[in-house]
Amino acid sequence: MDKYFDLVNKFDLKGTPEGIAPLGAGHINDSFRVKTKEADAPDYLLQRINHAIFKDVELLQNNIQHVTNHIRKKLRAKGETDIERKTLTIIPTKSGKLFHFDGENYWRLYLFISGGKGYDSISPELANEAGKAFGEFQGYLADIPEKIEETIPNFHNMEFRLEEFREALKNDKAGRVAANQGIIKEIESRAEEMCKANRLNREGKLPKRINHCDTKVNNVLFGEDGKILCVVDLDTVMPGFVLSDFGDFIRTGANTGDEDDADLNKVGVNLAIFEAYTRGYLETAKSFLLPIEIENLPFGARLLTYMQTVRFFTDYLNGDTYYKIHSPEHNLQRTKAQLKLLQSLELNEGKMAAIVKECTTGRK
Repeated sequence: MDKYFDLVNKFDLKGTPEGIAPLGAGHINDSFRVKTKEADAPDYLLQRINHAIFKDVELLQNNIQHVTNHIRKKLRAKGETDIERKTLTIIPTKSGKLFHFDGENYWRLYLFISGGKGYDSISPELANEAGKAFGEFQGYLADIPEKIEETIPNFHNMEFRLEEFREALKNDKAGRVAANQGIIKEIESRAEEMCKANRLNREGKLPKRINHCDTKVNNVLFGEDGKILCVVDLDTVMPGFVLSDFGDFIRTGANTGDEDDADLNKVGVNLAIFEAYTRGYLETAKSFLLPIEIENLPFGARLLTYMQTVRFFTDYLNGDTYYKIHSPEHNLQRTKAQLKLLQSLELNEGKMAAIVKECTTGRK
């Protein structure tokens, strides 16, 4: 652990580090809690930034600094006093940089948010609070003056994901195209509709806003009272469509099965979770959203589920080079499970639209 103490001491922290231990099981960045000796000194969160995914670390850290500074201003204007627990706080290095490069890896340090709790499982109550949190988050950033850049280019760009898919079809690197014509037809039959958001944006009808782009329930910290503390994991905060942020929560949180469920009979949309999240989200986001954004929220759920279907299947066709797999057919299993969820969302489109309408107008 000596190397971690050396790393932490590169940063401008208060107090003396006395213990460093791994924290959580993140899939992207390695995280460690840093405990300090003095009673009046805060603890810290040390993270190794995954440079293979986030290739421009300076851009990444500048984005997060702009976002958290702007949220801090909004919180002060609201009269919040517990600001250090309501947004992330980057600790700079002793030389004033927002990260440290040790010659091999990039590292950053945050204040540790005490008393915060995350959840991996979902309930209607948590979904409602998460909806409020992500709606509020987008609202805070609606007027951010600094330019926020893409940390992963084309991350939620459906047209780009279809280009990747068609390139994989053409190359057929793993020799899997012939055996999967049914899935290919399912994808292509929806392709034109699923590029609707891109077309509406080019027509000037659908704006891009600053989004979180990873809206899972475990990216919201809750206090001991079950209420929102803050939104965390800001690496993917960048411009996009609110439909994507809304849709990704429904894809991950309102699925009655697992993302890679082998039993497709278990997979479908949980309308109670959909309604709870929608109600919470519109409570905090309705004031700044355009009518076209609100009416297309159910489409957003289909869009992100379709996008993930395409991404899993593209990786399968390419020979499983991007996602970690636990068996040779894991990406195909994921593809089929996401496709089943998409079909369930399509069947329930009318019910979801009615929920959105009631949450917006109060009328069924």
